[in-house]
Amino acid sequence: MKRMFEFKAWANDELVSALARLDDGSSITGLAVQALSHTYVVDGIFMAHMTRQAHGFKSANMSELPTLDGLSADIRRSDREYIDYVTGLDRSQLEEKIDFTFTDGSLGRMSREEMLLHVITHGIGHRGQVSALMLLNSVTPAKDGFTAFLHESEPSARRRAAA
Repeated sequence: MKRMFEFKAWANDELVSALARLDDGSSITGLAVQALSHTYVVDGIFMAHMTRQAHGFKSANMSELPTLDGLSADIRRSDREYIDYVTGLDRSQLEEKIDFTFTDGSLGRMSREEMLLHVITHGIGHRGQVSALMLLNSVTPAKDGFTAFLHESEPSARRRAAA
């Protein structure tokens, strides 16, 4: 589980770093901030559910969008919190079912493992949207593949001799 959240942090960092290199006023940036701020909020909501804390969000979207710099710092902090959090979980904690309320008032019940899987897949989906937006605007998207992460994070373990 820890490796998946390390991958998430790496992919988020690759994307916000690529966005930071765009020209000021790029139409991509505003839409990307909107999508990524939503994932940041959802990450916060689910962390609160798993730790049985109040999250204070009335919606899965921010009422005011942050700057890319501010959002990048928030995402990096949240990603570190998730890595620390999952590192300390055992199997029984992952399997524990937690009752919660969605921001729309619907009642929910999921295991921590299911919530963590949702956080991972939800982020992948929205990073993909931003990457598609970049491609549609002739901008090379950030690296976002798990294999790229593995080869960058463990280069000596991933090398193999040529055949």
